[in-house]
Amino acid sequence: MKGNELKPRIGLFGRRNVGKSTMVNFLTGQEVAIVSDTAGTTTDPVRKSMEITGIGPVILIDTAGIDDEGPLGLQRVEKSMAALAEVDLALLLHTEWGEPEERVEAWCHGHGTPLLKVRTKAGPIDREALIGQIKTALPESAYRSRSLLGDVVEAGDSVLMVTPIDASAPEGRMILPQVQVLRDLMDLHATALVCQPQELAATLTAMRQPPRLVVTDSQVFAQVAQAVPAEVALTSFSVVLARQKGLFDDYLRGTPAIGRLRDGDRILLLESCTHNVTCEDIGRVKLPAALRRATGKQLVCDVLGGQSPLPSDLAQYALVIQCGGCVITRQQVRARLQPALDAGVPVSNYGLALAWCTGIFDRATQIFSQAPKQSEYSE
Repeated sequence: MKGNELKPRIGLFGRRNVGKSTMVNFLTGQEVAIVSDTAGTTTDPVRKSMEITGIGPVILIDTAGIDDEGPLGLQRVEKSMAALAEVDLALLLHTEWGEPEERVEAWCHGHGTPLLKVRTKAGPIDREALIGQIKTALPESAYRSRSLLGDVVEAGDSVLMVTPIDASAPEGRMILPQVQVLRDLMDLHATALVCQPQELAATLTAMRQPPRLVVTDSQVFAQVAQAVPAEVALTSFSVVLARQKGLFDDYLRGTPAIGRLRDGDRILLLESCTHNVTCEDIGRVKLPAALRRATGKQLVCDVLGGQSPLPSDLAQYALVIQCGGCVITRQQVRARLQPALDAGVPVSNYGLALAWCTGIFDRATQIFSQAPKQSEYSE
């Protein structure tokens, strides 16, 4: 079973009482959504994980009317519009066409989100034909994931994973990016070795041949770089994930902006998940400290967690830095950062920013700059 992060997200948008909840039931062939003639039955985006025959497992997002009114109604409209940022395909249901529909269409056009217009209440809808249109409109990246390392690692290669266990590490398990890299290496039939930073030197000595690649946690970049021979490729879990999630070229262009920061510049750090903050938190503690240390500047760092709305004035920031994005989709990462790019603000990634701060940015990205552009997807 695919995890939720790999299920296509299909959002249903439209005015109140246009038939969005009815469409949920129509697509799934089940009575899973409450249907009423009363306008405004759906008040907040509702996410339902289900199976659509002919498509497979998906997450359907049923939203409130985009024409709602009044103080609470306008808040519902804002939530519906915010849901556009997480969908791989938007179904815009309409019985008429006007400003609300144009607003959704403009958003999708500006963010590269596929849009399928469906006219409702004008006669029977051919379910098979509609599902066929949905399958055609869904981008391949919505249901097929790129191999994380398939273009740089081959079957039989050895890859060493350096995974520190500190106060910020979850008890009894590895963090998601580490698990994803490990699984990818197994799928590639490569040999994966795992150690903590303090065992790195001994592990390298015990290996008969140097590893093809060392993948480390970004926060111990400097320590690991000193121990790993210069001829061995080195990168981080965050950098690897950044390539899969997209915008990697934008990160490569934006990260050097760190070297141009000045006293008083503001930096926005985006954390896509919510977690308990510790004294060793990478986004709130370690990365801001590394940026100030590397630049020698007095920087103001704002942290935005989860999927909280972005500040309205992104131009106030000299740099936006996105976390690895292990719990959100490729489309969500793109939609999250596109407003900053539109505002002319450079963007980076936690791993790439830390690589820059420790002076190994070129080394951490070299193996990928030599790799061919990825185009193949794997199940």
